[in-house]
Amino acid sequence: MRTYYRGPDAAVTDELLIWQAGTTKAFVVAELRQVARVRQDGGRVKRVVAAVLLAVAGAGWARLALPGRWYVAIGALLAALALAGWPSHTRSWALRAAYRGDAEVTVYSSADPRVFNQVSRALQRAIEDARH
Repeated sequence: MRTYYRGPDAAVTDELLIWQAGTTKAFVVAELRQVARVRQDGGRVKRVVAAVLLAVAGAGWARLALPGRWYVAIGALLAALALAGWPSHTRSWALRAAYRGDAEVTVYSSADPRVFNQVSRALQRAIEDARH
């Protein structure tokens, strides 16, 4: 068995991609199709928090009397606007592939670009060598 990469959260051999993210997931290299590198942004979390802040503003507006409703509404609106403009540092990268009948499965993900690129290149070499 040839090992292309071995690290703290993943291993790539000529037969398997093993990802240890909470639970260990193993994927047969020969059965991976259409492997794609995807950049994931933490913007989804920001949008959810902004939506919650706007809901709080609406609830405060409906329940409070003046001037309290203005304070809650303006505060929540300013917080939502500030959050929307705040840069997201929760970026990560993922390898997604078609696997055993599933159209898209995340086979590996990492927030460390160096480690992600090492795993990605190792998987690419394993797939290329499996074809020959």
